[in-house]
Formats: sequence, C-alpha cells, structure tokens
Amino acid sequence: MSEDERLLEVRRWLKYAREDIPAAEAAISVRDFSPRHACWLAQQAAEKAIKAVLVLLQVDFPRHHDLDSLRNLVPKGWRVKEDHPDLAGLTEWAVESRYPGDWPDATDPDAKSAVEEAKAVWSSVCADFRIRGFDFEEIE
Repeated sequence: MSEDERLLEVRRWLKYAREDIPAAEAAISVRDFSPRHACWLAQQAAEKAIKAVLVLLQVDFPRHHDLDSLRNLVPKGWRVKEDHPDLAGLTEWAVESRYPGDWPDATDPDAKSAVEEAKAVWSSVCADFRIRGFDFEEIE
C-alpha cells in the first residue's frame, strides 16, 4: 500500500469512528432504542479510532474487538495508550450488547458510561494525530 493509500485508509477508519459517536449519543436519546445499541456503537467508535492509529503506524492487528489487546499494539508515547489503561468494560459491549446470553442487559447508565468512554478514547486519538501533524480537515 502506498503512503497516499495508507493515509486514505486512516481517514476512513477515523471517519467511521467519528460517525459512530453521534449515532451512539442519538441511541441514548431515542426511547425506542435499547441502551445496548448505544453501548455497541460506543465500543465500535473506540475500536475504529484505535485501529486508525495502527493503520497509520503500519501495525498489523487481529480482526477482533478486544480494545485492550488492540491498544497494547500502540507504541509508547501515544496518549490513547497512556490515558486508557483498561478498556475491558467497553470491550464487553462488542458481544454482550449484540447477542443474548447469560449476562445482564445494558442499562441507561451503562450506555451513558460507554459513550463517555468512547468519546474520551476519540479525544485521545485526535490529540495523538494532531501532535503528529495529521490533517483532520476532511474528517471533522
């Protein structure tokens, strides 16, 4: 993949992450939506933001949803790694919000917490990209 292609791919990951955040926020405010939808979208936003970092750095990553293992692939010196040492709570929504199981259903407080955590991951990733001179004009 050329440098230009890689940067376009980074922008796509960031765009998808950015789009998932307001969708998660909207899911919280719509009565007909279950809180699990907001939780899943929040998890997805954080996952895509972290994967954007890995694409930029040309780090191969597994196709799974474990945010801690993905974050651990990010090298030292990135805020997203330092600011978010434990993303297990957000990771659980990758599966538990999508499928019935022997776990409790997501609640409104779960959804609000998940969205806030995803927004914090997004903010860290954006700060990391800005520090490195990444142009967000087409993203934000």
